[in-house]
Amino acid sequence: MSTRSRGGLAILLASVVASACTAPGGPTAATTTVTETASATTTASPTTVTPSPVTVTETAPTPAADGPGGTSTAGASSPTLDVLESLPVKGRAPRTGYDRAQFGQAWSDAVEVDGGHNGCDTRNDVLRRDLAAITLDPSTGGCVVLTGTLQDPFTSTTISFVRGRDTSREVQIDHLVALSNAWQTGAQQLGAQQRENLANDPLNLLAVHGSANAHKGDGDAATWLPRTSFRCDYAARQVAVKQRYDLWVTPPEHDALTRILDSCPGQPLPTPAGTGVPARGAP
Repeated sequence: MSTRSRGGLAILLASVVASACTAPGGPTAATTTVTETASATTTASPTTVTPSPVTVTETAPTPAADGPGGTSTAGASSPTLDVLESLPVKGRAPRTGYDRAQFGQAWSDAVEVDGGHNGCDTRNDVLRRDLAAITLDPSTGGCVVLTGTLQDPFTSTTISFVRGRDTSREVQIDHLVALSNAWQTGAQQLGAQQRENLANDPLNLLAVHGSANAHKGDGDAATWLPRTSFRCDYAARQVAVKQRYDLWVTPPEHDALTRILDSCPGQPLPTPAGTGVPARGAP
């Protein structure tokens, strides 16, 4: 068959098929649509928990001149801070004329403060108050402390006290407001009895480790401070003494005391009644 004949036959067959598919009443080719619904297979995705970063902010303990460590409460008021703000602030007077004798006999009992005229010297009065587990010399009517234990407030050191020429000095009685400091901040203007009272007032006295007392010397709050946890009490006692004896504070001393007391909200002002000494024969 020729190429032309084959082409004509192909056209004829195409026409016949087209007529059969489109003729009215003719068979219609069914179109089947197959939709596959995949079976739902739940695969648990691994859960990745990424913890939120935690930022820890540490507040470092405040250095000596900045008062106790802990949360800052600058601007917070307290009874003691209020009294501090009422004290005069002036420069230090000359030390001219200062001598320990200006404050009377050391540890005199002839004073008008707590423990005065009780027949026992001031040093032993304070030892009976501040030491624990004491033993007393019965021949002194329960006045003189022979042994005891001191938890030093300045350093937190525990000291076993034994009375004796070479051992008594391990525990000394500190003037919280040093007598030299007092002399230069108003004590020159006090009468002799008032100065002697100041030197023997239990409000201004504390049994401490001898070496710590020597290290403090006649420093004020601007130049020396005890361990951090005792600074609020230390500052409060100094303020109470300054108020009781009409002393002033120097600008650096005022600022140092303020920084300490700012971190002691509600710090009470110590009183003579709260710092008094026990009766003779009583620990």
